[in-house]
Amino acid sequence: MRHHGPRGISVAEGCRLMGNARSTYYDRPERSADDTAIVEAMFAICDEFEFYGYRRVGAALRQQGLVVNHKKIRRLMREHDLQPKIRRRFIATTDSDHDGPIFSNLAKDIIPSGPNQLWVSDITYVSLPTRFIYVAIILDAWSRLIVGYAIGRSIDARLTVAALNAAIDRRRPPPGVVHHSDRGSQYAAELYRETLAANDLIGSMGRRGNPYDKEQASRCTLLEWL
Repeated sequence: MRHHGPRGISVAEGCRLMGNARSTYYDRPERSADDTAIVEAMFAICDEFEFYGYRRVGAALRQQGLVVNHKKIRRLMREHDLQPKIRRRFIATTDSDHDGPIFSNLAKDIIPSGPNQLWVSDITYVSLPTRFIYVAIILDAWSRLIVGYAIGRSIDARLTVAALNAAIDRRRPPPGVVHHSDRGSQYAAELYRETLAANDLIGSMGRRGNPYDKEQASRCTLLEWL
């Protein structure tokens, strides 16, 4: 139309005669690309950036020289199931608002010189497509090894006790091992305290709302294991 159209025919008339919308004339990509090339590029973008919506996908396409109308991007993303994943909210694993007893922080003065002197426990979660699962872990602060863990759908004392029993069965700790945790209700529960006492483990808890107490005690974060 631009170079071969006869004089006297407007853009609107030329588009009408050819059966195209005027936007097709004005919205010209920097380089021509059929839908297959566009979809392939979109798949690559969405694989690398799974939370991208159509606006960010469009920006990423422009960086590759593919200027595509946002309506077309939305349509192609819908047709090829390239919808962005929803970022899940943060899940709290520590509930310090309880009436259970609180142990003193004994770990702050301990620098372990061997195994089975200081154990550090924590709970984290893993996000699955349809739900969360929870992981309770017992870590030996000296070796930084996971000595016990348990996985479950519920975050309660049964989960933490299962991890503790797994660590006890594996290590057979001597009396006097300091067991450090946060102030969560799972660790202040009667069942958990009874398990500690029955195996001559000494309870220790960090300061309220201070996650660095556990990190300092273990010299290692759970992410190193996960």
